[in-house]
Amino acid sequence: MNPNLRNRMLGLFLAFFFCFLGTSAAEGRLPVLPDELRLFQGQGTQISLALPVQAEVSVDRPDVVMLNGQANPSMKVSLGNPLKLSSLRSGEATLRMKLFGQIPLKTVKVNVIPDLKVIPGGQTIGVKVKSAGILVVGHHQVVTDTGKVSPGEAAGIQAGDLITHINGTKLQDVREVADIAADAGKHQRPLKITYQRNDKEFNTSLSPAYDQQDRAWRLGLYIRDSAAGVGTLTFYSPNHGVYGALGHIITDMNTQTPIVVGSGQILQSSVTSISKSESGEPGEKRAHFLKEGKTLGNIERNTHFGIFGKMSQNPEHSVYEKPIPVAFAEEVKEGPAEILTVVEGQHVERFKVEIVHVSKQSAPETKGLVIRITDPRLVEKTGGIVQGMSGSPIIQNGKLIGAVTHVFVNDPKSGYGCFIEWMLQDAGILQRGKETQQNLKAS
Repeated sequence: MNPNLRNRMLGLFLAFFFCFLGTSAAEGRLPVLPDELRLFQGQGTQISLALPVQAEVSVDRPDVVMLNGQANPSMKVSLGNPLKLSSLRSGEATLRMKLFGQIPLKTVKVNVIPDLKVIPGGQTIGVKVKSAGILVVGHHQVVTDTGKVSPGEAAGIQAGDLITHINGTKLQDVREVADIAADAGKHQRPLKITYQRNDKEFNTSLSPAYDQQDRAWRLGLYIRDSAAGVGTLTFYSPNHGVYGALGHIITDMNTQTPIVVGSGQILQSSVTSISKSESGEPGEKRAHFLKEGKTLGNIERNTHFGIFGKMSQNPEHSVYEKPIPVAFAEEVKEGPAEILTVVEGQHVERFKVEIVHVSKQSAPETKGLVIRITDPRLVEKTGGIVQGMSGSPIIQNGKLIGAVTHVFVNDPKSGYGCFIEWMLQDAGILQRGKETQQNLKAS
């Protein structure tokens, strides 16, 4: 055959082929392969390609990823012969797909991560947290013999600031401040204040004022160093001795600024009653800390995805006694799922939900899922999602996929959830990918 004619025929065939690919993709029959595929060790996946011809697939690390259950580093795949991947060990491998053995079609990086399983929670927990300093929640007007003043406001300190040191000494307890202010006032010595604002450190000078009504020296600031509340345990990892809970950051109720954790505890708690959610008015779980209950764990971090710390054993009343697999964000699908939570006492129950939207996230973001409560028992009891339910684990297809985080105020049967992998990263038991790390640095 004439070489020019052969090249023209090959060109026409390729043009037809890629038009076929575009048509198939538009009709939803051709899955869009990602540039990177993540698998847990021991996990497998199947890729069906609507190809009109055979393609050759090769892998550079057959010791990491096996093709169609064979040790062969390359093989043919087609519409009737889908590609099956089996992850053998942690590491990175590269898949290359070619047409006719020479025309590059797709390159996929496969990242195999060590196997990870955790025990889903659902237990209602009491949360006690002490900030790493003294949180300013407002300004106080001190009544002096010359009028009303606020020394703290005059010194430039704002609500939401965290006072960490006075005269170079780290503050341990809010009760220390009164004695420090009195001593400085009596000796007419200004205080050297070190405080944090938006993760930056500042210094200022503050002279206490004598309050004629209270007969005491005041800073002119409303301050506190602790907070308490109720939430839900999301998971416990027995292999790492850590837990995650809440699914969202703890903020101060007055200033809405995140609390920088100095220390804290989570404790056994029991639900006593529930105020049902209604449109425009989120309900809440009412619970009390058990006097005879033991401390379940400590609080080491307070992040956008919840609180995290050490825990020595799986708490009582768990639905799952053994760890179950977790899912990456890209594995989560719209459709039925269930949540674990408590509506009475300490009894953890399963309730049906529907995942109505899944966001595509390549970096940590809080609003990854939109869920809707479909279980009539839970709707009857709570009206939907209530405060105190945040952190309730979400299970889909036998895997822990996320946690309930927020309720839609005008539609309490619906709310947001976060992907479990972001919580596992903040717990320190799932390593952030290089792309994620770069995105966080850029932001």
